[in-house]
Parts: sequence; C-alpha cells; structure tokens
Amino acid sequence: MDTQRLILLFIFGFSLLMLWEAWDKEHRPKPPPAAPSAQGVPTPDKPAAVGPAKPVPSVPAAPPAEKGETLRVSTDLMIAEIDTLGGTLKRVELLKQKDVNDATKNFVLLGPEHHYEAQSGLTGDAGPNHRTLWRAQGREWTLAPGQETVEVRLSADARDGVKVDKLFTFRRNSYVVDIALEVRNSGAAPYSAYAYYQLVHDGKPDASGNSLAQSFGAQSYTGFAVYTEEQKYQKVSPSDLDKGKPEHVKQAANGWLAFVQHYFVSAWLPAQGVTRDFVFEKRPDGNYTGRVLLPTSVAAGAAARVSAPLYAGPQEKRRLEAAAPGLDLVVDYGWLAIIAWPLFWLLEKLHGLTGNWGVAIILLTVIIKILFFPLSAASYKSMAKMKLITPRLTKLREMYAHDRQKMNQAMMELYKTEKINPLGGCFPILVQIPVFIALYWVLLAAIELRHAPFVLWIHDLSALDPYFVLPILMTVTMVLQTRMNPVPPDPVQAQVMKYMPFVFSIFFFFFPAGLVLYWLVNNILSILQQWQIQRMFDRDKPAHAKR
Repeated sequence: MDTQRLILLFIFGFSLLMLWEAWDKEHRPKPPPAAPSAQGVPTPDKPAAVGPAKPVPSVPAAPPAEKGETLRVSTDLMIAEIDTLGGTLKRVELLKQKDVNDATKNFVLLGPEHHYEAQSGLTGDAGPNHRTLWRAQGREWTLAPGQETVEVRLSADARDGVKVDKLFTFRRNSYVVDIALEVRNSGAAPYSAYAYYQLVHDGKPDASGNSLAQSFGAQSYTGFAVYTEEQKYQKVSPSDLDKGKPEHVKQAANGWLAFVQHYFVSAWLPAQGVTRDFVFEKRPDGNYTGRVLLPTSVAAGAAARVSAPLYAGPQEKRRLEAAAPGLDLVVDYGWLAIIAWPLFWLLEKLHGLTGNWGVAIILLTVIIKILFFPLSAASYKSMAKMKLITPRLTKLREMYAHDRQKMNQAMMELYKTEKINPLGGCFPILVQIPVFIALYWVLLAAIELRHAPFVLWIHDLSALDPYFVLPILMTVTMVLQTRMNPVPPDPVQAQVMKYMPFVFSIFFFFFPAGLVLYWLVNNILSILQQWQIQRMFDRDKPAHAKR
C-alpha cells in the first residue's frame, strides 16, 4: 500500500467516524429534563449536607418582584455587566477578541445568548443569594490610565443581624475577576452557611465557531470540567448530566471548576488548601449548572471573608498557567496532547521569530518533514521499487487470473527476488500519523490562530479560505502525488485511486485555512522528495527492464 493511499484511507475513516458522531449527537433522542438531585447535595435552591456538615437552609425558589439595575465595568481587556438582582455577572465582552461573524463587534463570552452567567451568594434562608436585590454605590466604573485595579461593592442584609458585601475586583491586563463575600455577624449567635460560586449555561456549543469545519469532525468540547491535584482533569458534559449520572470528584482541598468551549473558558479558582465541594446538575429550566461550595462560619460579633477568583477569557496558555495549576488543560488537544503540546511550543517559538502564524506553520511543517526525512525516504524508495515492477505484477495477474493462490505465490517470489517489502511504504507513514493528528488539533484548538492573518486574502487562519485557493492547490497536489505513485494492478482499484483525491479534497474546503496550509506545504515537500527519489531509481530502470 503506497503513502498516498494510506493517508487518504486514514482521512476517509477518520472523517466518517466524526461525521457519524456529529449525526448521532444531532439526531439522538433528547432525554427529559432531569429531576432535582435527591442525593443530599447542597444547592442554593435545595439544601443538604456537604461532607460532615449539617444541612443548610434553602434559598427561596421564587425570584423577588424587584427588578435589578445593570452596573457596567470597563477595563483594558473587558467590559463587564453586573445585575444588582443577584449580584450576578451577566455579561462579559472581550475587547481583544472579535466576533467571528462580525469583525466590527467584540466577542461576548458571558451573555444572554446561552443563558451564560456567573452567580454567587450564600446558601440558606438567611442568604443573600443570586435572587437577592443587592445595593450598589454607583452605576459605572472605568479602569483609568495608570490605575491597576477597580472595585465594585454590593451590599445586602441577611437575617439575624448578618450583613454581606460582595466585592468585585478587576485588574489591568487580566481576565481574572476576584469575587469575594465579606460577611459581618452582629448577631448573638454564630452564623454558618456555604458560599457558592456557580456557572450557568444552556450547554449548547457556541454558534460563532467554524460550523462547517465542526460538522466535519472539528467539534471542540463544550461543557463543564473539574480539576484537582489528585484526580487531575475531568470533563462533565451536558450529556452526562442529561443521564443523571455524572462522574467527577465531589470534594477536595484544591482544584477548580470551569465551563469550557472552543477557544474560551470561564473558571472558578478557589484558593489552595480550602475545602470545596463540586456539584453539577441539570436544572428544571433546561440549563446546566456547575457549582463550587465553600463552607463559611462567622462567630457572633466577628467578620469573615471568602472569595473565588473567576477567570473569564481566552484559552491563552501563559494566562491559564498563571491563573491556576492545571488550568491550561482546558485547551483541548485531544488524546494526543502529549505530542500536541511540544508542537505548539515549537509553533509559538517560530511565531516569535517571524511574527506571522502562517509563516510559522510553514516552518513547522518543514521541520517536521526534516525530522521524518529518513522514514519518508524509506517509504518513497519502497514505492519507487514497486513502481518499477508494476508491469511485471500486472503480467502475473493476467497469467494467474484464475488461480489466486499461484498468483500470490508468484508475486511474493518476485518481491523476494527484488528485495522489496510490499508494506515498506506503509510503516513509515503509520509512525507519522500521530504527529499529523496532534498537529491537526493544535491548529484547531490554538486561540492564537483565531483571526490571525497570513498573506493577501487570508485574514484568519482559523477560518475557511474565503476564495478556496488553498483547498484548490491542495487538490492539485493530491492529484499530482497520486499520479507519481505506482498504478495498482487491479483496474477497479486503479479507478478508485484515480478519483479519490477529488473526493477527499471536498473535506479540505471545510477545514480552517491554517490546517489546509500545513497539508499543502507538506504535500509539496513530499512531492519534491518523492520526485528526487524517483529520479534516482529511474537511472536503474533499464537494468530492471531487462529482467
């Protein structure tokens, strides 16, 4: 089996698998909304015990009649909107990221489109919670030049002399918003509750991604994730919550909870060493909730502060690593992450030298090609030998057309005489396939390529080539490479291989430009390498022809 055939068959199988999964997700029956949990897990709407703690009072299920006001906070990286009804972070607009469908607009991470909110409060009847009407001093805040932080303080009263302030702290050049609850107990009895920090989402993938590419298997993970030092990274998808049996760590003294989507993430990051519980559920309204619970106790006449920073921004590796241990794992490089991370590291270094992600992709392709040169050379040498004996194989097939056993014996004898391994062209390519797949996921998942220009008409390497120039060139190289390969002796197989490049070129019309650029450069280098090796063997062709 030759190199081109193996690659095409691999792409075909991989694409069929992805297409089936996409179709299955789209057409599988939707289960009915899950009933509220009855496992003794504390929620703001339904109290229960956490670990050894006692049950906590519930938060009123019905929202109050009051209507909140919208508070607006502007920093150098985001515009955030806070609703005083609940003290909820209801909208986050990222100023450095553009909407994929309208480059004149900024990307909105949290917002009403997906019922995406960051809620917080205290459990129990005493509250206050995300349904409480909080008070604010002011309506708009802006991070002024030279100012490093801006703070927004909300206040609310609980029962029995308990007062709570919710403090939002925004920082310059940061996507981390610290959200703290300051509890003052002026009553005569101790106060105990759980501080909760939760993310609410409808569970649907963001429509602003490359929907065409996603439909062909380029779908990134959308859903919750939880991380602890003991259990590491665990995904909790909306489909798991639909089934009512999500598997994840329930309690730890470290770790974080996040909602992950293509290119972006929001994550609660409680301090290390603080006991926290992780709770996920599907709510009766059809939305999904991921919640971190932190126990809070305040003695009579005392005060306490509990906080959980919220990262709400792009999946930029350096920012994720600085925000919390393990947060960079939300970058979805698939099951070959161990290979993908070094590839991205090298790609990033090349971008630092060139200043252009497209040029970096080209240089990375060249480096990978050089590293695999010995394997590729072995593959092409085997293919060149096969090409030289193709007429003799055809004659054997004609001679033993009605006796397959004798035909196979004759062919094996020919291989042995010419010292040719018929599988010699396959194994070197099989070794390289994991690298190809890992790089595929790097180019798909790296937000650094989002809206990154290359040259001329290509203004976004993460989007489709608007004029399909790269996919057309890719098709041409696939056809040329196929014609350079040995023609299969079987006429039917020969016809299939003749039209296969055109069939598979369809997929490249729906892949991001950065990925097509990689495959195009790789194909061009492969053609040059194969041409040179073929020239070497053509010198020996007369000697072989005499046999």
